[in-house]
Amino acid sequence: MPFDPLSFFVLATPYILPVLGAIIFFFIGRIIARRLSEFIAKLMTGRGVDATLVGFTQNLAYIVLMAMVIIAALNLIGFETTSIVAVMGAATLAIGFALQDSLANFAAGVMVIFFRPYKVGDLVEINGVFGAVKEVQLFNTIITSPDNKQVIVANSSAIGDNIVNYSTNGHVRLDMVFGIGYGDDLLKAKGILENILSSQSEVLENPAPSVTVLELGDSSVNFAVRPFVNVADYWTVHFNTHEQVKLRFDAEGISIPYPTQDINVAQLGQWQTDTRGI
Repeated sequence: MPFDPLSFFVLATPYILPVLGAIIFFFIGRIIARRLSEFIAKLMTGRGVDATLVGFTQNLAYIVLMAMVIIAALNLIGFETTSIVAVMGAATLAIGFALQDSLANFAAGVMVIFFRPYKVGDLVEINGVFGAVKEVQLFNTIITSPDNKQVIVANSSAIGDNIVNYSTNGHVRLDMVFGIGYGDDLLKAKGILENILSSQSEVLENPAPSVTVLELGDSSVNFAVRPFVNVADYWTVHFNTHEQVKLRFDAEGISIPYPTQDINVAQLGQWQTDTRGI
């Protein structure tokens, strides 16, 4: 039987038009969903909402809107949306059992958003990872380490472990230890350490920094040097202080001892045995 293009077009028209309409609706709906989620984020940002909550809400809104667009597009083709929703519900339940860890990460992400143990920009230590929080996603927290590496921490691991937030109180204390020799002038060394701290504008006056004798070590007298700084100045003060201590101690003739050990060698005499025959 010869192919009749006109007959084929007449028969296919009831199916082609809905499919084309669904495709057009999907792409337009996706654009609208993206723009609407961006608008929601912009509106929340303009009202001073935390960046962590803004990003989370934007992602969630986009997912919900896209789900609505897909269901509506399938409805245009002629699928029964009630059955689709039922199938999606059953599929969601099955996927939920298969992706328990991912759902745990999602639930932990919701807890991070609402209880806010940390937020974007905070300097934290989470699950043994130290760095600044770059982004809180639905399933993971993105941390930038001091050496500019990106570390991805699962939200469930973050919530299930200790969280150290250095930014909560606005300032942190540096704990540094410097040693001098037993033959050096203790009060002179202490004055130099105090002067090094006071000369740095990043060191806070309140709470006041402290320089105290920590211990009389095996080969050195150790000072505990503890200034308070803003979180952003943590590494600046840390590196500057160590550099200045070395330079000033060298200039003032104060030694920085390293571990030593005295070894006394005793030479044992040799016993001479006189063996006589009987």
